[in-house]
Amino acid sequence: MIKKKEYNNGEITVVWQPELCIHSTVCFKGLPSVFQPRVRPWIKIDAASTEAIVDQVRACPSGALSYYRNDEGEEDIETPQETKVVIRENGPLLVFGTLKVTQKEGIDEIKTKITAFCRCGGSNNKPYCDGTHVKNNFKG
Repeated sequence: MIKKKEYNNGEITVVWQPELCIHSTVCFKGLPSVFQPRVRPWIKIDAASTEAIVDQVRACPSGALSYYRNDEGEEDIETPQETKVVIRENGPLLVFGTLKVTQKEGIDEIKTKITAFCRCGGSNNKPYCDGTHVKNNFKG
């Protein structure tokens, strides 16, 4: 089961799934008043407008951050109509869209939004990226 933490400002709830995070720094570089990784709790949900937070959450390349509107009650995940693959410099292979991943044990997983696959070989969560490429100074 994937761990989740939720941060609520009354209008939206931001959901963070730390096991999916690839440490791209997009969140805190884009909205440092809200996303402060060196402070606990690290998401200051009241530090920006709801619209600014939604825009920044949508920019998360790993899908570790998502959100839902409190009056709708379910996650607002936009899935692209076509599958798109992006190779991040010195980082993971990002697949945008819905896909089925079959594990070596034969277990199928459905992934939506963005899936980050390890390219450095060091992930402890293979085939998915866990951010180890940063620690290992992966170049590629």
